[in-house]
Amino acid sequence: MLPDLAWWAWALLGVAAVVVGLSKTAVPGAGTIAVAIFAAVLPAKQSTGVLLLLLIVADVFAVTMYRRHADWKTLLRLAPAVVVGVLLGVVFLWFADDLWVKRTIGVILLAVIALTLWRRRVSGPVAGEGGSHRVAAATYGTLGGFTTMVANAAGPVMSMYFLAARFEVKAFLGTAAWFFAIVNLFKVPFSIGIGIITVPGLLIDLVLVPLVVVAAFLGRWLADRMPQSVFEKLVIAFTIVGAVYLLIV
Repeated sequence: MLPDLAWWAWALLGVAAVVVGLSKTAVPGAGTIAVAIFAAVLPAKQSTGVLLLLLIVADVFAVTMYRRHADWKTLLRLAPAVVVGVLLGVVFLWFADDLWVKRTIGVILLAVIALTLWRRRVSGPVAGEGGSHRVAAATYGTLGGFTTMVANAAGPVMSMYFLAARFEVKAFLGTAAWFFAIVNLFKVPFSIGIGIITVPGLLIDLVLVPLVVVAAFLGRWLADRMPQSVFEKLVIAFTIVGAVYLLIV
């Protein structure tokens, strides 16, 4: 049966669904706001499962729109570390309560923001060849895999990596689209196994999917008109907001 939620709860979930669509096709990092809304309205584990399926729907549209703009060398470089991070996240979920999860991710996000901004001031892009670039890929990839598994909150982490790589808007969105499409599908069996994807959650998704689709197309329209400087500032701003929320709530 469809969960019996108050009208205001459905309204908040609707806003979060719009944010999901926009975050995939225009403003990476904003997805953390959706994470926060879902966690406030639904039980913690259920919120993670419901949101994961909406993210996968949005991933389909993002990949379709930006499939030609991905940097596959960057994605392949990240892959091993992401797998390790996801597996660490599965283990962490067995032992940590919701409060520890939120605080841990919040601290990680703030540290990543500081590190990324510092690297942009003193050095070149992080995506490339050489030892330092491999270390960056391993670090961001592991953190991204970990945070996406425990709270669907890898958007800010990976946004900082792609931002530090100095991708232009379309390359950023294309690489992020393929990254999250692959990783989110990889997470599904684990999510079913630990019981966070449920039938009531699927019914909520059916109600919210149309909003995700409309917002995804709106995001594409915005991305075609957004200056690079505005795009980068929005990514950083939404990442900070998401990190602070996880620390104080």
